[in-house]
Amino acid sequence: MKPVDCAAVDLGATSGRVIVGTWSGRSLVLREVHRFPNQFRRMAGHDYWDLPYLWGEVQTGLLKAKAQFPRLASVGVDAWAVDHALVDARGRLVHPTYAYRDSRTLALSGHLARSGIKRVYGLTGIPNYPYNTSLQLKETLSALPGISGAVARCLFISDYFNFLLTGRMENELSVCSHSQLIGVHGRDWSPEALSFFGIPRRWFKKPATSPRRLAAVTGIPGFRDVQAILVPGHDTACAFMAIPAAADGTDLYLSSGTWSLMGFESDAPLTGSEALSLGISNERMGDGGYRPLRSCPGLWLIERTLASFGWKADGPGSWARLLSAAGREPSPSMLINVRDPSLFNPPDMRAAVDAQMRRRGASVPRSLAGYVRLITASLGRGHAEAARGFERLSGRSFRRILIIGGGSRNRLLCQATADACGLPVLAYAIEGSALGNLASQLIALGTLRDLTMFREHLALQLKARVYRPSSQR
Repeated sequence: MKPVDCAAVDLGATSGRVIVGTWSGRSLVLREVHRFPNQFRRMAGHDYWDLPYLWGEVQTGLLKAKAQFPRLASVGVDAWAVDHALVDARGRLVHPTYAYRDSRTLALSGHLARSGIKRVYGLTGIPNYPYNTSLQLKETLSALPGISGAVARCLFISDYFNFLLTGRMENELSVCSHSQLIGVHGRDWSPEALSFFGIPRRWFKKPATSPRRLAAVTGIPGFRDVQAILVPGHDTACAFMAIPAAADGTDLYLSSGTWSLMGFESDAPLTGSEALSLGISNERMGDGGYRPLRSCPGLWLIERTLASFGWKADGPGSWARLLSAAGREPSPSMLINVRDPSLFNPPDMRAAVDAQMRRRGASVPRSLAGYVRLITASLGRGHAEAARGFERLSGRSFRRILIIGGGSRNRLLCQATADACGLPVLAYAIEGSALGNLASQLIALGTLRDLTMFREHLALQLKARVYRPSSQR
């Protein structure tokens, strides 16, 4: 068969990339054609995303892709969840796009925790995250009541970039499912949840399953021969697709980046009081299947601690040297609670970690290497708590943990996870979200039969580094 070239636009909260995948019939070769930083910007006391900048970088990346791969067949967009663009009927932005780390929803989240979360969780299967779209929209409507009449549609970040590419306004299911507004036992918006938060139903279309063909790309000159594909809009859903999991359902997935996201694929949600207390989020794959997961801050904790120390890489080996130094540190006598709200977005991460340790009567690390050791060990314990909760609630026995993302390259984190969970960790150094994005495009184009076929080919192509629990070595 002739090679098929597809472009994945993968937008993350700290960086974005355009990656072209070439499918030759048996393997997928990835080439990164453009990478760019991303960050929210603070203005007048609030945090916002710079969407015009991101759109400019996406165009630059896709033009590079088309120049290098003239027969480019398709493009798909995935991004982080919960944040959104509020637009009028013609697609004009009605208000700047808030970043999920903005603190404006904290009071509402506290109120929901005291009154209403059991009902909302029963309706949606999504726990009380302060950054949920439900709370963001409630706060916007409360602070700016006149905005309701100006807004025609609410588009999540990936939805909005699909609109910029094609002129089509769609709400894709996987990214909708994180909003705390989709019915947990269906595939549509929950009227009760929308009413609870006071959000107009007319702002949304019925969620569309994926992958599927969307439209020709009209938003960039010279791209009318390129098909836009509606891929799973949530980057985590794409990442889960890229994991070469065993067909018997005995693997746990861990997408480790800014966030640690552990979960598995399921035919049914995990609900009830224990699921709520564990913070299990019943999000969806593009086809509507469930992916119960538990999230907590991940490598963000280390990144912000490095910033507290003013640490900057002084060469390709600087990070490896820091990890080696952290590995020589003694095991922490006490670990931090990585899900503590105080670690969500503090002005100084080191000070926030110190405050938590002192509240519990523990001494603080004496060096940056000590903090790295403490955080990786604490993340490992957080992963273990999630794994045990999944086993209790699902009745399954999991045999392996498959890790992708930046954490797959952190040997301390992988070993800490293996030790805390008592399970082997298989680390795949892959661009998980981009890979799942590309797989979705190939399925929608009819080049691949289905996800099972893709994973079978992928398992033959990838090599994992295996970390076994210290007790089993």
